[in-house]
Amino acid sequence: MSRLPSIEITIYPYECDAYGHLNEAAWLVVFERARWEALARGPGSDFFRRNRVWPAVRRATVEFRKPAFPGDVLSVDVHLEKLGRTSIELKQHAVRVSDGAVLAEANLVFVMIDGEGRPVAVPDEVAALFGGRVSTRPGEMVRYDVGQVTLAADVRGDGPALLLVHGFPLDRVLWTHQVATLAGWRRIAPDLRGLGASDVPADGYTMAAYADDLARLLDRLRVPRAVVAGLSMGGYVAFEMLRRHRVRVAGLILMDTRADADGPEARAARDAMIRLAQEEGVRAVAERLLPRLMGRSTQQTQPHLVEQVREMMGRAPLAGVVGALQAMRGRADATPLLAGIDVPTLVVVGQEDEMTPPAVARAMTDAIPSAAMTVIPSAGHLAPLEAPTAVSRVCAEFLESMRESVR
Repeated sequence: MSRLPSIEITIYPYECDAYGHLNEAAWLVVFERARWEALARGPGSDFFRRNRVWPAVRRATVEFRKPAFPGDVLSVDVHLEKLGRTSIELKQHAVRVSDGAVLAEANLVFVMIDGEGRPVAVPDEVAALFGGRVSTRPGEMVRYDVGQVTLAADVRGDGPALLLVHGFPLDRVLWTHQVATLAGWRRIAPDLRGLGASDVPADGYTMAAYADDLARLLDRLRVPRAVVAGLSMGGYVAFEMLRRHRVRVAGLILMDTRADADGPEARAARDAMIRLAQEEGVRAVAERLLPRLMGRSTQQTQPHLVEQVREMMGRAPLAGVVGALQAMRGRADATPLLAGIDVPTLVVVGQEDEMTPPAVARAMTDAIPSAAMTVIPSAGHLAPLEAPTAVSRVCAEFLESMRESVR
């Protein structure tokens, strides 16, 4: 995941053409200005000089989707698309803050050169800035075309498949420990559409769309069935997988989630969160959510983790955040599904989870035939990050008990 923050840029009349639209050439300036401002706010505008390399543009293309007008405030992100030995390919999205519309998308290829203009290998520090090295080798982030969008995913190992679905407004980094340690399984950790390094469509955010994307990802990976693990919103996606692609679900790990749909109060809270994101940006949403996402113990003993989650949420694309909130607001009630779940199921909940407390997890467990439940001590709503070793251990025990039924 890129370590660079999204940047807000205001459009001024002098940048626009006779029709009041942001000029085509000015779009390149907007994207470049956002990159350099992100560097200045992150590692520093002298980052490349310190690493003794300079990025030279080889190719720059812009796809225009909707016009920008004077006074528009754009949130511009930057994500790694591909990393070669001497080159970096980046993708940027410009999202209008007022309505979450994606106005333009830029694809840029840079070649790293030294002081004499000769191509040089991309230094590790530069690779890390944009989210690590990307290749098609197992165990590293790869992008998969699944039809309407391209999803980024970390795919590792061999054996029965385990699909790890992150929550809101996070990405696959949530599952870092589980991806690294659950040996003997083919661990598949994607970024959902609109989040992480996956494509950010202007619309099309529903639980059905998330589930269909993941089913097509399994198709691309030639995986007939998988154990589906979902945290929070990822649990809602897991339920939608049951509705739409039941034969693909070999087992369930429902973590810090719930089955019931939003009631009137919860829908009103989603609407308020959407307005907050559109008016004040994604970081305002992160600050609003953070105190409830992390358990009290985590906040007291792991301040570095709190900052990591704040940074992860703050960099989520605005369109993806608004889309996810709309998808959660409109999701169907999964409670009627529970009694008919006939695959092995583990329910996991953090002891200090305020958003989906243990009582909610217990009621869901009791409604699912033969489901088991585990409470993770001293963890809140993000148990895989707050107590990674404990979560990986209970998942490993559950997966081992059902290994033969997945093959």
